[in-house]
Amino acid sequence: MPARASGRHAGLGKNRGSQGGQRPRPPLNAYVVLLVAILLPGVGHVLNGQPRRGLIMQLFMIVLGFVTWQLAPASASLVGKLSGGLFVYALSLPEAFRAAKLRQLAFEHGNEPKHRSDVDV
Repeated sequence: MPARASGRHAGLGKNRGSQGGQRPRPPLNAYVVLLVAILLPGVGHVLNGQPRRGLIMQLFMIVLGFVTWQLAPASASLVGKLSGGLFVYALSLPEAFRAAKLRQLAFEHGNEPKHRSDVDV
């Protein structure tokens, strides 16, 4: 008798391919992703299909913002006190836009974008 797959990933491999020859849904416009990333830090990565990266960006924004808040002198401005978190925020915006633009271009050229999680290591 064959072994049964158990756990939450059981049966996920059945529907991984294209669904009945339907064209996949186009990705969001890169400028929409950028706007969302500006308003909601980290969510731009989630819209790009990279939720782990978005969560990591949010985590580092909070941690570095807290660290610089604690280490900054009392006379520092609000931007100075939060500069660590704002630095990560500033780095995450072009990264979210770049990933969205690459997905958009890959879709327009008929290529499936490869995510790091899809590549065998």
